[in-house]
Amino acid sequence: MEDVNSRQSKAESETPTGQPGGSSLISRLSSLTGHFLRYPALLLAVTVLASLSIAQTSSDHPPKVLTLEEALNYAQDHYPAVRAALEQASAARAGVNLARTQYLPQLNGVFQGSRATQNQVPGIWLPTPITPTVEGPIGPSSGQSFWGSQAAALFSWEPLDFGLRSAKVGQARSAEDKSEADVSLTRLQVAASVGDYFLLAVANHEAAMAAQANVNRRQVFSRSVQVLVDNELRPGVDASRADAELARAKMQLYQAEQAERMALDTLAAVMGTAGSSLQVDGSRLVDAVPGDSLPAVSPSDHPLARDQMAALRQAEAEEKVLQRTDYPRFFLQAEGFGRGSEVPNDGSMIGNWNGLAPARGNWVTGITILFPDVFSLKARSAEEQISKASERSQQAHYDQTVQDLTGQIQSARDQWKTAKLIAEQTPVELAAARQSETQSRARYQSGLATLVEVADAQGLLAQAEMDDSVARLGVWRALFAVAYAQGNLQDFLQVLRSATARSN
Repeated sequence: MEDVNSRQSKAESETPTGQPGGSSLISRLSSLTGHFLRYPALLLAVTVLASLSIAQTSSDHPPKVLTLEEALNYAQDHYPAVRAALEQASAARAGVNLARTQYLPQLNGVFQGSRATQNQVPGIWLPTPITPTVEGPIGPSSGQSFWGSQAAALFSWEPLDFGLRSAKVGQARSAEDKSEADVSLTRLQVAASVGDYFLLAVANHEAAMAAQANVNRRQVFSRSVQVLVDNELRPGVDASRADAELARAKMQLYQAEQAERMALDTLAAVMGTAGSSLQVDGSRLVDAVPGDSLPAVSPSDHPLARDQMAALRQAEAEEKVLQRTDYPRFFLQAEGFGRGSEVPNDGSMIGNWNGLAPARGNWVTGITILFPDVFSLKARSAEEQISKASERSQQAHYDQTVQDLTGQIQSARDQWKTAKLIAEQTPVELAAARQSETQSRARYQSGLATLVEVADAQGLLAQAEMDDSVARLGVWRALFAVAYAQGNLQDFLQVLRSATARSN
């Protein structure tokens, strides 16, 4: 009694103002307020942290609920890999426009003003990128400088190229087709990951619900066993066994909930919203089971096969460009040219800034034929052999891809058939397990069965409930695998819409 009174008096000494002990609290608050006023930066920091905490609390939203179709559409529009593939496709389309500009003529202009000396010596030399060009007569050696200028415009057009520019445009188009195929393949791969983890999250959710139902049943049964033990109608070991079975059921529930959370976290990452809170709506998948498989699709229509075919077309386009490089190139050219200098032909100096602007003009027109380097013919022949070998390699990869896809489609269809057969048997298992659990509990209450028999029946019922829900989802997962193997998810979504419409 004394301890209680002492604790009560101690609590009263710490009450706010107006009660005993309130003065000490006021003194502490006054001291803290004075500390804040003495250090305004600390007060500002506390205020900012408090506002950030309030903002963070207000920004918390409930998890976003998504259906399978919504998750697939969101991922295909927002996942970074899809955006990167789309940008590469945009760059490839610009490459086609760039290749087409080679058909246009070229018009280049130049102007140069300079001041230099006029010391020259007779002779001729091979052109270099460093030595400047000198003009005019040879005069006496002098360090005197003068002004000079030149301006020119060159028009050049290639009327005949023996298909070289067309081959380059075709090469750019093959790159565009390859990038478009990459986009389709990336979308399919992202959608496959999203669909797989979505269905896995739904399956884990159903498993968690089955585990929760098992925990609820075992809690009710454990309480009934405890009543029987307390009334000495059952031995104490039954209560211990019931508690152990309940603890194990709870651990299974925690593991199922953890698996569901992990699947949801991974789903958010593959959708492009890593770190966000998601919740999947799989009720329509659980309630409706597809009755028919997907229509057959040729393996050559799979995005992976189209991507490999685009790579083959790229190799063919590169070979075509190499074949067109052995022909001469024709250019029609015309140039207008003007020169200005302070030094006339007699070597005297005009002066007065006369060389800053071109004073004499000329023009020239003609045809230029560029022949391929004779000594590089052997190198080009080796390049063509490399290109042909690359083309044959891509053809072999394409054939292998079609073979692999054919096998994957057949394997996925076999899995779908097995999943459908399993889904037809799980309701039988569930009905029998429920009847067995009900009978075993009744027998136990009557003293005709042991607790081990009831525990086994409850475990069988929990497993049957999980098998039934997972089996129905297993049909959808197998059907989704068929859609992925065929490379067409639209047929799967159509089956999903039809099945849910019938269930409603």
